[in-house]
Amino acid sequence: MAQDNRNVSRIETLSRRQFVRAVGGAAAIGGLAPFVGLGTGAARAAVLGEGPSPKSAAETAAGRLFESLKPEQREVLCFSYDDPLRKKINANWAITEPTIGELSTEQQMLVEDVVRGVTSPEGYERFRIQMDQDSGGFEEYHIALFGEPGTDAFEFELTGRHLTLRADGNSNPGAAFGGPIVYGHGQGDSTKGLPGNVFYYQTVKANQVFGALDGTQRDLALVDNAPRETAVEIQGEGGMLPGICLSELASDQKELVASVIRVVLDPYRAEDVEEAMAVIEAGGGMDALHMAFYKEGDLGDDGEWDNWRIEGPTFVWHFRGAPHVHAYVNIGKRA
Repeated sequence: MAQDNRNVSRIETLSRRQFVRAVGGAAAIGGLAPFVGLGTGAARAAVLGEGPSPKSAAETAAGRLFESLKPEQREVLCFSYDDPLRKKINANWAITEPTIGELSTEQQMLVEDVVRGVTSPEGYERFRIQMDQDSGGFEEYHIALFGEPGTDAFEFELTGRHLTLRADGNSNPGAAFGGPIVYGHGQGDSTKGLPGNVFYYQTVKANQVFGALDGTQRDLALVDNAPRETAVEIQGEGGMLPGICLSELASDQKELVASVIRVVLDPYRAEDVEEAMAVIEAGGGMDALHMAFYKEGDLGDDGEWDNWRIEGPTFVWHFRGAPHVHAYVNIGKRA
């Protein structure tokens, strides 16, 4: 019980820190809010960055992990880069049978280095709490490696209950995070406010946008039924996007949506965040995004919309907050 209380205290501290950072205005969300004034070509790349590389911390650790594997381990954990397993996503699955806990101590430390490398310090702490509470710890998760380090086709992937993380060194150009990812947390299941859930603060932040909408805007933004949570295929230009188009919003309302995007991206490393922002900008920026809130799954029937979605031609962030959090993310160019 004492450990649970410490976890809740850490979660609350992180949430306050996230909130203060997010509501600090356009300057605090580092270029994401306006999506203007970034220029084009080299100027924009200098501001936004081009994502991770094979020399990034996570990819370097993944390469060392690959080299440490014994032949019998490679037979189980390693696949060709084109293996369809790499593209599968699910909120609760084992990409390979062995758990991280079955690796050697050195290999477990290398996996942890990869996880630290693809997350921000606060994100790492959130994910470790989530893994402890959902599955009994980091050691109960699973990994796979695709391709070979040192080439332009290599990816590390971690999966398990409520979590998929990737490190690809930009082997998949134009796809943030190396491809679709998943996160979630089972705490507070079916209970209003999801007590103890490390991602509930994202629901609170998203609902600030709904609170800032006028009546006509709310009619456009509020949708009866949500799509399947796994329905995060990139639609590209001309796609059927749910909710209100952000071009219909005033500048201060757009800044609120931008702050939501910054908050949900914040658990991840800066290189992936920068690439995600560049991909959104390449897809038309803020004015090409839509935001939808779903009546379905309103815990407590309180009008705090637990299920919501932000989507554009190159961006899908589907947040299902009821009965507990499952979030599916896909940011990239249409294949």
